[in-house]
Amino acid sequence: MSSATRLQEAGTGAGKDLARRHPGAPSRIRRAALPLGSLLLFLVLWQLLAVSGTWSQTLVPPPAKVWDAFVAVSTTHDGVRGYNGTYLLEHLGISLRRIALGAGIGIAAGVVFGLLMGTVRWVRSLFEPWITFLRTLPPLAYFSLLIIWLGINEEPKITLLAVAAFPPVAVSTTTAVAAVPSSLVEAARALGASRWDVVRDVLVPSALPETLTGVRLAVGVAYSSLVAAELVNGLPGIGGMVRDAANYNNTPVVLVGIIAIGVSGLVIDGLLLWLERTGVPWRGRV
Repeated sequence: MSSATRLQEAGTGAGKDLARRHPGAPSRIRRAALPLGSLLLFLVLWQLLAVSGTWSQTLVPPPAKVWDAFVAVSTTHDGVRGYNGTYLLEHLGISLRRIALGAGIGIAAGVVFGLLMGTVRWVRSLFEPWITFLRTLPPLAYFSLLIIWLGINEEPKITLLAVAAFPPVAVSTTTAVAAVPSSLVEAARALGASRWDVVRDVLVPSALPETLTGVRLAVGVAYSSLVAAELVNGLPGIGGMVRDAANYNNTPVVLVGIIAIGVSGLVIDGLLLWLERTGVPWRGRV
């Protein structure tokens, strides 16, 4: 047997041994490579579109200009601190605080109403049409009314985000509670469980996976409502920054704000997905 053949067989054996020891390695590499590859492809297409001359670079700036805008709004340049006196991270942090408070209120109310509507039939008949009505309304349809009622400070923004986040959680929790097998409830009652025990030990664990899915949807809806919530008196805030930059045709800053919203949304959704996987390991098993 030649030395080349022996080396080839040794390499093949080492590869098989590595695959046996790390069976998921190729799939993990592929999962990481695909998003990175799509990102690189997107940047290349973006650059080609920007330099093609099809549109003005005021409308479609190249990635380098967007990067310069990112640096400008993240640092102090020529005595100007970030954008409108506030750094990008500060804009984003203020908006995330608004989302956390508003969406948190809406999620908490959605869970409570979902449990009530899933367990008490007349409550569901009473409130379900109103929640469906609310779910179909775009945020801008009632934001002006909230401003008239609550002013132009934080109250209308928080209320808008809470109202936007409420229906997905309420609907998902209601559906999940109503779908709990009656045999589980009857078994718990046969063992002497009170009504509260049934809710705590049977309904809530069974509904929790779908409720967390509703929470993810609610956070996404709150994010999509962010710019609308910060239309009035939204600075400082990332949505307000996007809106203000758009008024002056500052497309690079608009894109920086959009990317910041999208990336932070991906991170938060990933954290919620991790919480769902680790917090409810019984999903799909009951």
